[in-house]
Amino acid sequence: MINRRSLLATGGLLAATGALTSAAPAALAAEPASDLPTRNPLVEQRADPFVTPPVDGMYYLTGSVPEYDRVVIRGASTLDGLSSARERTIWRRPSSGVMGGYIWAPELHRIDGKWYVYFAAGDKDEPFRIRTYVLESSNADPRESGWVLRGQMVTAWDTFTLDATTFAHRGKRYFLWAQSEPGIATNSNLYIAEMASPLALKTTPVRIATPTLSWEVQGFKVNEGPAVLIRNGRVFVTYSASATDARYCMGMLTADENANLLDARSWTKSPNPVFTTNVATSQYGPGHNSFTAVGSTDVLVYHARDYRDITGDPLFDPNRHTRVQKVHWNADGTPSFGVPVGRGGPIVRLSPLDAPSLVVRHYEYALRADGNVRELGDTQFRFVPGFLGAGTVAVQSVNFPDRYVRGDVLRIDPFEDTDAYGRAASFVRVPGLADSSAVSLRMGADTYLAHDNGRIVLSRPGGDRDARRRATFRLE
Repeated sequence: MINRRSLLATGGLLAATGALTSAAPAALAAEPASDLPTRNPLVEQRADPFVTPPVDGMYYLTGSVPEYDRVVIRGASTLDGLSSARERTIWRRPSSGVMGGYIWAPELHRIDGKWYVYFAAGDKDEPFRIRTYVLESSNADPRESGWVLRGQMVTAWDTFTLDATTFAHRGKRYFLWAQSEPGIATNSNLYIAEMASPLALKTTPVRIATPTLSWEVQGFKVNEGPAVLIRNGRVFVTYSASATDARYCMGMLTADENANLLDARSWTKSPNPVFTTNVATSQYGPGHNSFTAVGSTDVLVYHARDYRDITGDPLFDPNRHTRVQKVHWNADGTPSFGVPVGRGGPIVRLSPLDAPSLVVRHYEYALRADGNVRELGDTQFRFVPGFLGAGTVAVQSVNFPDRYVRGDVLRIDPFEDTDAYGRAASFVRVPGLADSSAVSLRMGADTYLAHDNGRIVLSRPGGDRDARRRATFRLE
């Protein structure tokens, strides 16, 4: 992306700031209350990331390391803290024999007062003879030593098996995983079974997804990496599909929460992927996700690369980084993941104070306020340093990060290294005119962005109460 700081060295722009910088800026309004991370990626070179829900005030993260030789765990009291948290190795593969090959995709679960790690491992002489194994710990802190290998998770077939997860629902605990089934010409399908214990299955596996759609069979015929989110009367299972390069993507299965989850007919596959490569944000091959939460906010955890082109087998490219972003919800109760966001700080949505059911979005690059926007990326922005120096901000589009809100034309336009663009795309961000916990965006001495019956306009609200409400936006 263009280095906008070069603007500050442009003498003409600095000399042409006008009223926008002559007024002393008020204190910035607070960001929305949130413990969501302020950086992306969260952790570099950790693929297949799994973050637990908070347990006794702690988040724990595990994932595949580039060497594929061990299981690691780090913990922190906030998601953001996982970035710099010390990492502990709790288990390392043997030097020979069973489990001496590739170690993939560990998941950490707290069940009945104990910790369990489900992971995939190959053998030393056959590294792709992948099976699922389980570790157990009685310690309160999973980073402590004392883990015990409990052996292989036995399924119906002794075949390629990986990416196991577990979840509890309606008094039962389920095991959900990917496996190659004899007689089916795919690399892996998705299966579910009830568990007799954290170490064994109780029921016969049921196949609930097979890669058949065009976006599931790119490079390889793959359904893998399932993750479970139970909300709004439904059980959602996201999963990953296709080869592990830029074609990797996420799909979704849905079942009614009252349905028999062991009946394949209870599950419906979404016809299109729900999370894919995005060239504009430079995020490639997003997938193998998990879910955690910050308070009542659901958080998507996934990996992606910052580049498309890979030398050699993508499986051995080390730069699949752990990333997180907020899950939003559509009016019909389905999750909305948007686009994999690029590097940068916090992401916000702006909701007009006078129309709280609406959010500011861009449609064909023009600004407006709409409700129930399914194109989540169109509603997401970042506040970044403005083009006119200290005291100003620019409002950057998340899904088109080379574009910024321009107040003169009320749209997002590509960056231009000109005085006119700098003036038009720089604002003074102040506490909301009608609510100091919200924000208002000022241009010049007395002109503000405002909402007007679904339109985004420029307004001089003065002391008018209703006009000041229209020029105030809550941050989500």
